[in-house]
Amino acid sequence: MRRGRWALALCLTLTLTGTVTACSGDDDEKTTLRVLAGPDLAVLEPLLDELRDETGVELDMDYRADADTGEDLVPSTGKGGGHDLAWLSTDRSFRLRHKDTAQRLLRTPTMLSPVVVGLRPDVARELRAKSPGGKPSWADIADAAATGTVRFGMADPRQTGTGLAALVGVATAAAGTGGALREKDVSCDRLRGFRSGQKLTADSTRDLLDDFVDHPGTANALITYESDLLALNSGGRLKEKLEIVRPEDGMVLADFPLLLLDPDDKDRRAAYDKVVEWFQRDSVQEKIMRTALRRPVSPSVRRDGQLRAPVGNALYFPDQPGVVDRLLDDYGDPRRRVPDQVIFLLDFSGSMRGERMAALREAFADLSGADSSATGKFARFYQGERLTVVRFGGRVLEERTVTVDGRKDLTTLADVVARGGYGDATAVWTALDHGYRTASTVVADDPERAVSIVLMTDGENNSGIAYEEFVRRYEARAAETRAAVHTYPVHFGEADAGALRRAATKTGGRMVEAQGSSLSEAFKEIRGCR
Repeated sequence: MRRGRWALALCLTLTLTGTVTACSGDDDEKTTLRVLAGPDLAVLEPLLDELRDETGVELDMDYRADADTGEDLVPSTGKGGGHDLAWLSTDRSFRLRHKDTAQRLLRTPTMLSPVVVGLRPDVARELRAKSPGGKPSWADIADAAATGTVRFGMADPRQTGTGLAALVGVATAAAGTGGALREKDVSCDRLRGFRSGQKLTADSTRDLLDDFVDHPGTANALITYESDLLALNSGGRLKEKLEIVRPEDGMVLADFPLLLLDPDDKDRRAAYDKVVEWFQRDSVQEKIMRTALRRPVSPSVRRDGQLRAPVGNALYFPDQPGVVDRLLDDYGDPRRRVPDQVIFLLDFSGSMRGERMAALREAFADLSGADSSATGKFARFYQGERLTVVRFGGRVLEERTVTVDGRKDLTTLADVVARGGYGDATAVWTALDHGYRTASTVVADDPERAVSIVLMTDGENNSGIAYEEFVRRYEARAAETRAAVHTYPVHFGEADAGALRRAATKTGGRMVEAQGSSLSEAFKEIRGCR
């Protein structure tokens, strides 16, 4: 019989909702705190009896799949739930969106776990062989996802701390600034190639792991907390253990904070202090490490096994709510994801002969996987993406559409760009009108598919319709097309920058400057813009 249970008859229990339950038996005082908890905390249940026996504080855990969003902690939502504490894998989203509420809460980190990648051994070997120094980065993983080599599972970032931390980590690596993401870093979606490799998702980490085990052929990788992968590897549920990859360009670290929701309540504050003091003991940190396979927050506790592996760069969480909102909006619903279509309108007038055409072909080669830089790996064409190339001179010379399913499709695309057959004039606005005619058909037939237009020319319009006629035709198109399809002109050579900028503004896009840089860099800059 647990210590103190025999004294129940002597206890005074306050059972009103939201009050602290206190019991007196001998010299012991018992307190029950109701805790809003993420499912990732359930693994610590075996330690909670010890906590109660040694401190007199019992944690009544209320596990909720969406606890990490923190919305239940905001008084204005009216949800409340009578919780005294919150124990989350991460409270970053909550602190970002509800700064005033978050500032008044007491917060104590309890353990640490980085977001990492678990790969089946054959995939890990292939990825390491292609990565600089055999140490894969998020860019290498994005590159492998775009080609279909890595097929991963990741929890939904709209619901879970693990998924959001993973999304922020990959997006931060894609921005390549070394700092927290800014609005301009997410103005275009750099993660479409990466996300094309996602084959499993779930509203909780536990469900994700179960799906991965139950459907072994669907995915060959998992992106989640290090502790989840260590537990899965040691649980005997896999035919072969996953190799844990800690991306070279950094990771987001979860610290599993314990939050006191009403610091002004003296009784709850006293109970919270007891709980915090207990969790911070080195002996308890060791138990957490061995029970939950998470890294201790105490630097004096020696880490076991793979927990000694360095975390490397800690990636910063955004400090602007709009950045996270944009990331989540771009992420969308992974169960209903439809690959994009990009319509490339390419100037094949005589002035493009020679070095300029060589630069254009190099740009397409880079987008097809030849660019080994980090930005190139994030920007490359990806599996399922639909690409339309329209070659034009004084009129439309050729249109070809491919859906990327492998190297042969990229070769077909390269052949179209490599073909000769130059025009003797430059019909910029006729080509753009043709692009919108193609886009209108796509929007009508497949409204969930995002469509964008890239217009590359090195000269001024000297054939076909005038800009004013293009505008008249554009404004006559269906509202759905005008709202969904934007144009991104690339200013190159002697092209009229003012005219291209007006077209971009009119259609909701923006002009990209290739003067003083390469066409390849310009094309990468607008990848994912819509």
